[in-house]
Amino acid sequence: MNTDRIVLAIAGTVLLSGCATYGNLDGAYDPEAFGEANRQTYAAMVVNPEPVYTEDATHSGEKAVDAIDRYREDAVKLPERLSTSEIPEGG
Repeated sequence: MNTDRIVLAIAGTVLLSGCATYGNLDGAYDPEAFGEANRQTYAAMVVNPEPVYTEDATHSGEKAVDAIDRYREDAVKLPERLSTSEIPEGG
């Protein structure tokens, strides 16, 4: 009976060792790409560190409040449905 437990322990260890990952087998951790998001953000700032906009921002707190009210009243506006073969105006 004791040898059965040893055989099961060895078999379990062998089977579980297949679950271990070493190195970069699945691309989950790539030391060369570490910090890539920060580098991309920095590159965007370097391209145009002081952007000049010709139009005012179109964001409005009133629009956000209206959207929240519609959500709470279950009257959400559904987006326009487009297929992948349609080209919107100006596109």
